[in-house]
Amino acid sequence: MTTEKPYRPNVGIALFNAEGRVLIGHRFKGDGPEIILPGLDWQMPQGGVDEGENLRDAVMRELWEETNVVSASFLGETDWLTYEFPPYDGPQTHRLAKFRGQRQKWFALRFTGKDDEIDPLTPRNGQPAEFDAWRWERLDRVADVVVPFRREVYLAVAREFAPFAN
Repeated sequence: MTTEKPYRPNVGIALFNAEGRVLIGHRFKGDGPEIILPGLDWQMPQGGVDEGENLRDAVMRELWEETNVVSASFLGETDWLTYEFPPYDGPQTHRLAKFRGQRQKWFALRFTGKDDEIDPLTPRNGQPAEFDAWRWERLDRVADVVVPFRREVYLAVAREFAPFAN
């Protein structure tokens, strides 16, 4: 892996419902070259931070773009975490070609709306939908359903945010 490439600044979102479960989305099968494997095609919402964008603003924008959720309150955040992208030799316009991996700050939010607010299928802000389904999942099980290169970050997030899962 080339170390000259920068990490892509990114925010991740652990959105907790009243029962302490987190929202995860099912990635579209053809959603990029990030090794979507059967059974390992779920993830929590996450996305890039625009240059100069406040991180909490980025969290709410990404959450809305990917899920339509605006009813959420802040619970906590992690320190910066990183992961490496898998090897990539596709089009150089894709983020996997431009960046070494992602540098993420994760935010825990409490969902204060109703489930019918959640809509991952409608594109928003000119961004295509990333998920074709969603569900509430136990935080300690999420690392078991993500692509392997994200697993260690998800385990760290689960440890950090375990108090919110009660």
